[in-house]
Amino acid sequence: MSAVDELVAADMVNHAAGPQGREGWKLILSIIDADLGPDLEVEHHHLVAEGDLVSHHMTMRGRHRGSSMPLLTGIEPTGAEVAWTYMHLWRVVDGVVVEHWACRDDVGLLAQLGAWPPGPDNTAQGVDHDDPVGSGDEQQHQAPS
Repeated sequence: MSAVDELVAADMVNHAAGPQGREGWKLILSIIDADLGPDLEVEHHHLVAEGDLVSHHMTMRGRHRGSSMPLLTGIEPTGAEVAWTYMHLWRVVDGVVVEHWACRDDVGLLAQLGAWPPGPDNTAQGVDHDDPVGSGDEQQHQAPS
């Protein structure tokens, strides 16, 4: 059994755009590994818990090897070393994550790949800079109460 199987609820609600539940979380992790791994490292800046909420400030460091995540659509792999900073908020019940929210520095990642700011000299082709995270039909979410 993996840590994800033990720590993430099968029906976890991912309020950050993307696949839902435990299997959705596994998919997200596999996409990140494919695009920025396999030598991906995580630097943990802060981990704070209060009640049933845990916040996690982190930076992932890897090498741009692929562009399968919607954010990177149209960007040819550069081989560049990149750092991607996140803030996660997890709601935990009985030791299992049941909800997740996130704020990512997507513009920072795109800038490291030469895909931001948008313009004629941008190396990314086909990136919709009005919707850089590829949110599409993403629903509106409320902060936890």
